[in-house]
Amino acid sequence: MEKLLNTPELRFPEFEGEWEKDLLKSYTSLITKGTTPFSFSEKGINFIKIECFEENRINKHKCLFINEQVHFKELKRSILKESDILFAIAGATIGKANIVTADILPANTNQALAIVRLINLEHLNFIFQVLKSEIMQKYINDSISVGAQPNLNLEQLGNFPFYIPGFPEQQKIAQFLSSVDEKIQALKKKKSLLEQYKKGMMQKIFSQELRFKDENGNEFPEWEEKTLGDIARRVTRKNKIGNINVLTISAQHGLVSQLDFFNKSVSAKDLSGYYLLNQGEFAYNKSYSKGYPMGAIKQLKKYDSGVVSTLYICFSFIEEIDLQYMEHFFESGTFNQELEIVAQEGARNHGLLNIGLDDFFNCYIKLPSLNEQTKIANFLDILDIKIEQVSNQLAKMEQWKKGLLQKMFV
Repeated sequence: MEKLLNTPELRFPEFEGEWEKDLLKSYTSLITKGTTPFSFSEKGINFIKIECFEENRINKHKCLFINEQVHFKELKRSILKESDILFAIAGATIGKANIVTADILPANTNQALAIVRLINLEHLNFIFQVLKSEIMQKYINDSISVGAQPNLNLEQLGNFPFYIPGFPEQQKIAQFLSSVDEKIQALKKKKSLLEQYKKGMMQKIFSQELRFKDENGNEFPEWEEKTLGDIARRVTRKNKIGNINVLTISAQHGLVSQLDFFNKSVSAKDLSGYYLLNQGEFAYNKSYSKGYPMGAIKQLKKYDSGVVSTLYICFSFIEEIDLQYMEHFFESGTFNQELEIVAQEGARNHGLLNIGLDDFFNCYIKLPSLNEQTKIANFLDILDIKIEQVSNQLAKMEQWKKGLLQKMFV
């Protein structure tokens, strides 16, 4: 059977006939936007910004507030109603959308979010899915001037052309995609809960609130307090062998090749002065990054060897230490308390924390016995495996949904 024009590649079998082409403004009674008020209040009417957006809801706990005078007079044009669609029309978040629910009202918004109010709410869920689809993303990309700050004006939004089927098919598509969104949200919640649980367990373990026992149910020895310099030595070997695997510290992936991370090398041409790091050794990047207020310490695991900038403090353990335990220890943030003590407050050099070598290696660590280290590491490794499994499921589900959105709309 020959495929009809103006129909999607993937379609529920009980439907036939062509979809009709129309413009978004044909289905709306209002397309407008708000503005930023002159002042905010400590409480009052919810003021929604893009920062309030979560995947499929508006988090009212992230809202700012305006008073009733501002809401009903200064921002009268952008008073929100239940079932309004809020659509980001400016900046890096352009194209994000959410539906206003009753629990967020009374509410208002600013100029970065367009208010799309439909004439007939029967079309709400389908049009909402269309606005989040690849069809809209392509329209945005085609409508923005090259090199311009991403911005879609209200006229462009109203003139967004799309194909629409009869209401029963709209309903079926919207319900199906909503169920996919629910599964994605469930996986995100599961991942978040696992990450929170791991974080809580690390706090209890490294504060010794929670202790493990040996295979016979006996207590392990008391933890010993040592400096990092007692159990580790600085690595300063230079790259005399011509190693070209330049490494960088990624918060999520650890020590990774610059070619993998940046798709290019951002290092110096001459790598002979770089430190040569071997698998199992650690590097400390003294610069602040998200989630690492005192810098990140990572173990080289992915490669046999690699080279790093001399701005990193590199070290290896000289005592018999469970390296996986130390990785979890540094990742827990427990070591930050020591680093905060030795860091000169406010003193930075090219964005780096001002932490001297001697001070770094004089930081204290409370260290359990090797057997307890291994038990702790194995426990936390299991949690990491569970988190990774859920992350992989989530990535596959999101990729599957992306494919559906490309095939279920015209």
